Amino acid sequence: MNQILKLFLSMSFSGSLLILFLLLGKRFLKDKINRQWQYYIWAVVVLRLLLPFGPEASLLGRTYQAVDRAVARTVPLRQQSLPDAPESVPAPAAGRGTDNVHGDSPAGDSAAFHPFQDIGTLLMDHIWLVWLMAALGLMIRKATIYQGFIRYIKAGSVPVSDMEMLDRLSMAAEQASVKRPIDLWVNPLVSSPLLIGFFRPCIVLPGTDVSEKNFQYILMHELTHYRRRDMFYKWLVQFTVCLHWFNPLVHLMGREITRACEFSCDEAVLARMGYENAQDYGQTLLDAMAAVWRYRENPGAVTLSENKRLLKERLSAIVNFREKSKAMRFLTGALTLLVISGAAFIGVYPVVQAGSPAGGNPAAYDSQAVSPRAEKGGQGDMDGVGIQYSQMAEKGYEAYSLPLFQLAFCRLDEAEQGEWLDRIYADGEIAFMGAAVAVAEEDCAAIRNLAERIYEDGEIAFFSMLATHMSEETLLAWLDRALEDGNISFQSVLFDALDRDEEYDELKEAQEEAWDEAQAAEYRAAGITMDGKDYYYREQLVDIFLDMRPGKAFYTLSMNPEGTVNIRILRNDENEITGVAYMTEAEVTELLGESGEDPDDEADAETIPVDLETITAGESVCLGEYTLAFGDRIRYDILAETGTGMTVFFDRGEKNTVYWAAHNLRQEDEPLKCTAEFTVEPPIKPGTFKLYIQATYDTLEKVKGSISIVPAGAS
Repeated sequence: MNQILKLFLSMSFSGSLLILFLLLGKRFLKDKINRQWQYYIWAVVVLRLLLPFGPEASLLGRTYQAVDRAVARTVPLRQQSLPDAPESVPAPAAGRGTDNVHGDSPAGDSAAFHPFQDIGTLLMDHIWLVWLMAALGLMIRKATIYQGFIRYIKAGSVPVSDMEMLDRLSMAAEQASVKRPIDLWVNPLVSSPLLIGFFRPCIVLPGTDVSEKNFQYILMHELTHYRRRDMFYKWLVQFTVCLHWFNPLVHLMGREITRACEFSCDEAVLARMGYENAQDYGQTLLDAMAAVWRYRENPGAVTLSENKRLLKERLSAIVNFREKSKAMRFLTGALTLLVISGAAFIGVYPVVQAGSPAGGNPAAYDSQAVSPRAEKGGQGDMDGVGIQYSQMAEKGYEAYSLPLFQLAFCRLDEAEQGEWLDRIYADGEIAFMGAAVAVAEEDCAAIRNLAERIYEDGEIAFFSMLATHMSEETLLAWLDRALEDGNISFQSVLFDALDRDEEYDELKEAQEEAWDEAQAAEYRAAGITMDGKDYYYREQLVDIFLDMRPGKAFYTLSMNPEGTVNIRILRNDENEITGVAYMTEAEVTELLGESGEDPDDEADAETIPVDLETITAGESVCLGEYTLAFGDRIRYDILAETGTGMTVFFDRGEKNTVYWAAHNLRQEDEPLKCTAEFTVEPPIKPGTFKLYIQATYDTLEKVKGSISIVPAGAS
């Protein structure tokens, strides 16, 4: 069995013993021990399940050593019982003819090919892949469900504008020692108050018709969750459950931590607000539970009332809540030391043994335990392993399995890794480039060679992948080169990799100012002056101004309907201005199209006009059903005279899932605009979708514009 998996199984077994100990202790000490201790003591178990470290002398270490020695003694005894092959007769090679199977030599039986045995060995050698893929699948599923839940909550939420409620929120945050600003939203679809957001916390209420006393308790409960970072703790537990998906005791631990989270939060709130308020706080819980049947919350959020079945137990704990005596606090400290000592005593499969052939397997250097094939050609076995990993990498690449490819890539030699990086770059597979670079050695030759090629090709995205695995010295050398070449795009990537964004912003601003001044001077020399964004030629305001650079790689196009002349700049191959010409009617028509449309609008585009008088707050208006294929381009260009936020998206009827969503907020002194462009591409599958416009926060009025769908391959 793979040594890493053996280490991981020992961690799971150690954690299971601690889980059983804590569950047994809970039966006798549940009402006597501080509830917050009962919540945080599980962190010791979580760390035991996640950290592959422990003392060399431990219970599991000695157990595994005894088992390994027993296996080591068994292997040579079985080999000694086999008859020896005559020295003059070479060991038959499996699969080279019927003589190898039916030969008279006794050695023929021992060297024969056993397909079922080889398949079983292969499965055992790679069983860790089954564990890893299942863990990744579970984690992705939990994250996807949580993201869908957050989108669902945000889509139907409206910010609270009642200044009195916001003032009380600020005072409660100060009382709870929370310094970060907390948002307050209302969503009638949630059944009880909840807290969402890791870095931008937000309390979501079912409604604003809450009594002042209940509102105070709700705020203190949710702010206590945030101050204690309960969401991070819960997701750490979810990550642990995913890794130990095969262990039912770990799943039981996850449920116990969820229960303990609410009990400990109740205790913390009462400790801060006073024990005499226990009855009022309990009434707040009862009021919050009245509507739980309407919608079941996602386990990733932190709610005031998680489960109706816990209500009676929580109310009992609240009513009977008292400050613990000094004796119980002493007992709590002693139990903490006992649990930590137990975690260390149980230990894990020793890391030294797991990484050392002689330590991990006492039979590793036993001459009788070495296979005949290894004795005759040790290097041949190593070559076989290399071929095996090469084939695994090929299978992962063809199946588009990033985890499988990455696991095989890190075991290839440097030359093979270089070949793979070249192939990935040639195929344009940026996801595989990221997976490969993440496990490659920093500043290895393969990365250095490919970086030169990518820099010459100007591929920013691929270069940014390589930059994440370059040393600071290498990044500085590349930055000097990009500055010398005046390559602004690569400068941006390198400044970001060096964590010098402010310096880049200053440099970019200076470069843009210098470029604008040089451009204005060049135009003045040709008789063109500028006033803000308006162009003047021979004292006439310009309607269409076109400055096309050689190769059409970059151009300036400005339009002012109040202008009276249309001009274009004439340049030579060296990008120097040679003159100014008035544009003919034919040139204007060719530039803008027969109907005066923007030159980038394709003739084959399907345009959906938008002309709505009103969209009420939270309402989603369906604009129709459309079929999309890979390569189709979607463009949003919509304005609203009034309203704070607007969201445009496609939906295929799946629960809490939207596609190509664009959410825009009103900018100061500007109309509310929603402009965006998307391309239909994997992993989203093509098909039929419904198109919606939603008033995100408040009512939208006079919503006008268009949405275009440009078919793939349109000219």
